[in-house]
Amino acid sequence: MSPTHPFAVLRTRPLWAGTGVILGAVALLFSLFYLGANINPSGSVRGLPVGLVNADRGITVDGKRLAFGEQAVTAITKEAHREVSWQVLDQKEAEQRLGSGRLYGALVIPEGFSASIAALGGPAAAGPPTRPALTVLTNPSASSMGSGMASRITQQAAHSFSLALGTKLSQRAQAQGGQSGAAERLLLADPVAVQVQDGHPLGSHSGMGLSAFYYALVLVVCGMLGANVVNSQVDVALGYAHSDIGPWRRRRPLLRASRVQTLTVGSALIAGLSVVMATLVLAVAAGPLGMDAPHLPLLWLYSVGTVATVGLGALALLSAFGTPGMLLVTLVFIAMAVPTAGASTPVEALPGFFRFLAEFEPLRQITAGVRAILYYDAQAQAGLARGWAMMAAGLAGALALGFGMTRFYDRRGLHREHEPKAAVAPAAAA
Repeated sequence: MSPTHPFAVLRTRPLWAGTGVILGAVALLFSLFYLGANINPSGSVRGLPVGLVNADRGITVDGKRLAFGEQAVTAITKEAHREVSWQVLDQKEAEQRLGSGRLYGALVIPEGFSASIAALGGPAAAGPPTRPALTVLTNPSASSMGSGMASRITQQAAHSFSLALGTKLSQRAQAQGGQSGAAERLLLADPVAVQVQDGHPLGSHSGMGLSAFYYALVLVVCGMLGANVVNSQVDVALGYAHSDIGPWRRRRPLLRASRVQTLTVGSALIAGLSVVMATLVLAVAAGPLGMDAPHLPLLWLYSVGTVATVGLGALALLSAFGTPGMLLVTLVFIAMAVPTAGASTPVEALPGFFRFLAEFEPLRQITAGVRAILYYDAQAQAGLARGWAMMAAGLAGALALGFGMTRFYDRRGLHREHEPKAAVAPAAAA
């Protein structure tokens, strides 16, 4: 095959080696980030915040005070459990924290709990005794997997307490010498029922607590792809790149622009078009799709800010690193961001390195702000304040990186278009 034939490039080592290294790195990093973060959440979970509410006031029987609610709290909290961080709260505080996404669930000891237990060992009543119950509250709005983990842990804790209490009640019944049937013995062996309820109900069009994540992801993707399109379109408009549409190619006359000027044009374009993209995303989500979307003006403003910030951040990376910048954009905004967003897998169930990434990865901050607007009545403490703050920090960092690097390149004379060197005429033959 002739060295000048186009297929000859397939025999060159640099093409295979360079492309192979890049694609291999992409495959490796995506595998590490996606699978490494989510492959063993049960083994990685630490300190899952779960509420513990004791509304029981106890009773006095034969001059002796019985407080089975306090006994339950003591038994549950003293047991070493690395998976959960029990937070002893009153009913109102627990509801507030569930309603702001700061708890993945709660275990509620109801009022009259001691009285219902005491009745099991008391004189026979006209009807069957009422079985005491503990209530497990779930919170899928905070995280579907986190809520499931919290529910499993709280149910196990409630069942363990019930069995321990049942042993004491059975021993007391035997000591009293009373006769009891098989049903009564079974009830005394495991006296406490466990009821599961939704602690913070969501609407039917909330994606079971995942609509906030997917909405935020759409905004991030719009910002990323928007920056890529803007970057190429600005190059075409300035004459630095060809415009290919099907088999037709054209190139405009070159308009010489510094790197700072090019980035300024792109930044203005993405900032303006972010309004269009965010408006369309919200219109489709809240309109034809019917997503539960309260606080529409605030959600629209937050959406515009998100698309603009992500777009400017992506443009900054493209301007600073050129073609490899798109790979960096993909890693920063997708590969490292999606596993650490806390959407399905809670941050508390991520390995240590990914918890560190979650502190500053943009998708988690964006998702928290959207979640606060959609699920928690736009409460600042539910993640909205942090979302705005991190958005401002990200915007400042993007502008500093983009304009700092392009100004540096311009000052060093690293322009995008170089003057062609004059050809050297061959020496005349003697």
